[in-house]
Amino acid sequence: MMSLLESVQNFTFLYPLAMAFVWILGGILYYRRREHILAGPHTDPQLSSTPSVSVLVPCYNEEALVAETINELMKLQYPNLEIIAINDGSRDRTGERLEALRVEHPSLRVVHLAENRGKALALRTGALAARSEFLVCMDGDAILDPHSIHWLMREFLLRGNVGAVTGNPRIRNRATLLGRLQVGEFSSIVGLIKRAQMVYGRVFTVSGVICAFRKRALADIGYWDPVQQTEDIDVTWALQTNGWRIRYAPNALCWILMPETLGGLWKQRLRWAVGGAQVFYKYAPRMLRPAALPMWGILADYILSVIWALSFGLLVSLWTLQICTGPEIDFGLPGPLPTLAGLLLTVVFLLQSVVSLTIDRRIERSIMQHYVWLIWYPLAYWMLNAATSCVGFVKVTFGAKRRSGTWISPDRGVGS
Repeated sequence: MMSLLESVQNFTFLYPLAMAFVWILGGILYYRRREHILAGPHTDPQLSSTPSVSVLVPCYNEEALVAETINELMKLQYPNLEIIAINDGSRDRTGERLEALRVEHPSLRVVHLAENRGKALALRTGALAARSEFLVCMDGDAILDPHSIHWLMREFLLRGNVGAVTGNPRIRNRATLLGRLQVGEFSSIVGLIKRAQMVYGRVFTVSGVICAFRKRALADIGYWDPVQQTEDIDVTWALQTNGWRIRYAPNALCWILMPETLGGLWKQRLRWAVGGAQVFYKYAPRMLRPAALPMWGILADYILSVIWALSFGLLVSLWTLQICTGPEIDFGLPGPLPTLAGLLLTVVFLLQSVVSLTIDRRIERSIMQHYVWLIWYPLAYWMLNAATSCVGFVKVTFGAKRRSGTWISPDRGVGS
């Protein structure tokens, strides 16, 4: 029993330590090979052509924010653009707001769906209505940087086999501790991992809030799956297992709102965990196809991350039981992790954060000021992510595989 616990404890320590160095190395290589030569994100790259682009904005209960989103889209610098808003059966005044915006902006196209069928079906409806071969998909509460579409299109024009280009989400609600933590998270975790995955060949997921697609690639995979809780993870795996490549455009900025309450954060991360588990069960049987072989690294990392979450949860549970029962039950655990191991993990994480935030200073000069808040990240978010990963995987394993992907109104921060 003790040797098994020691093995679990060692794995719980070694996995995040090893992956931190994988992400650090990959992020640095990506920056040196591809990113440091780019101009700033607030300038336009020199494009060989400007193909027509359709921006799809699926909306559900967005009456408070949709006007800001659409008005900012009208300021985009890209010359050959159509904007389509899809009202997915909203129960508030989103439809009325969109109609008023259509009068104000005659170039805006609005599609109304009778009932809430989910983001995946809303996007499919918009894609079929779009006149362009290239689609930029975003959320109804997000704001695109005026030059973002140029940077997304640059990746398509450089390579013919690109099926999607994922952009760079940036947090705009930064008033609370949770908001500031997520600013650092999207740089030190999300941004660095995307850079590293580009170096290693495949990505786990595009950013659903800002991603461009080639319509022909979407048609090849049957568009988005309406059953999946996270249509962005699913479409990423579908494209890559069918031979399409996905690129990352760090200069394609999109300003987003994120949860700033623990309840809202839990619901968001649990949905992500459920979506990841659904994708695992859906695509694991296809991994022997020739086009899917390059996905083995991503699949292995996902499996190991779930094992880590389960191991972490087991150690925390045993440690809590040991503390509560006193000497009657002793597993020999000084804590969820060995004392020196926990300190070492924190130091390595802070090193990872320094690397990622240094890279991100090219995007946002003041990003380093959020470093101090990342000290709390391992304590708060590792616990949260481990818990949601465990719960999400168990839910899908025991019957949540076919749950509908319909929307709920998310927590968008204290000030929203």
